[in-house]
Amino acid sequence: MVKGTNGTRRNAATGEHYLPRHEPRYREIASFLRAPLADTLEALDIALVGIPFDGGVSNRPGTRHGPREIRNLSSMMRSAHHVTGLDPFAQARIADIGDVRFSSIFDLNKVSDDIAAYYAAIRKAGVIPLSAGGDHSITFPILRGLAADGPVGLIQIDAHTDTWDEFQGSKFHHGGPFRLACEQGLIDPKRTVQIGIRGAQNTTQGWDYSHETGMRVMFMEEVDAMGIDAVIAEARRVVGDGPVYLSFDIDSLDPAFAPGTGTPEVGGLTSLQALQLVRGFRDLPLIGADVVEVSPPFDPSGNTALIGATLMYELLCLMAERVENTKP
Repeated sequence: MVKGTNGTRRNAATGEHYLPRHEPRYREIASFLRAPLADTLEALDIALVGIPFDGGVSNRPGTRHGPREIRNLSSMMRSAHHVTGLDPFAQARIADIGDVRFSSIFDLNKVSDDIAAYYAAIRKAGVIPLSAGGDHSITFPILRGLAADGPVGLIQIDAHTDTWDEFQGSKFHHGGPFRLACEQGLIDPKRTVQIGIRGAQNTTQGWDYSHETGMRVMFMEEVDAMGIDAVIAEARRVVGDGPVYLSFDIDSLDPAFAPGTGTPEVGGLTSLQALQLVRGFRDLPLIGADVVEVSPPFDPSGNTALIGATLMYELLCLMAERVENTKP
């Protein structure tokens, strides 16, 4: 259950209730965005989830450490948004429910099944998940768990389309989650937009698949030429008014801002552009969102994890406002 009441915690020695989120930042147990901890989905609107898995990477590992370091850097987060004035903790019931547990971490199919079952339970409870990875392969099983009622729209902010086919004998890898999701009817390719795509490839297979299925691919050069406001308008046009999932790969940012990732590509978004982009999706009916591919070992400064935590806060604001606006 959520510890204490309204996010408060009880001091074991004195019996006093206090709000951990308002304590000095170097104190308390680290949680996503300094949210209260919970061991049940009851009485929650939004669940913050970690998926410490990087068994799907094609080269540089380390994203298994992403959720823990994002929690650590979440101590820098505050409640009230300086642009919108939103306070997600005043608008929705939010808690960090911990990490997905795996029955066999070395079996990719079982990992996928474990994640899918976890998110199916979250969906069944009527809770919206906001997740931190982990590599991008985790988004496919998340969608398996959430898209039970039919294909959903997708906003993917990324340097890569992640629509490649089998790699080294497996389809479960971080370069192919959206091909799998499309093939299994979890996302509607006509309601899918991929923003910030760039970088040379040895084969055009991924780009070709995205284009051939009808996904809207926005290469970074187009994003730069259009400007963020026009990109937001185009993305909203593509996904329409139906249920939508948002997946944010940290490698969509230029490595000057986010070097701690497995597949960095120069020429990407600035951190400010990334924040502006996410803020442009207010009022969309998000069924969930994730921030993936934060690999702390490649960024001892912690800046990449700080950006990951900040993006989670921005996404949380979107979700909490939607929750408040749809209350009966």
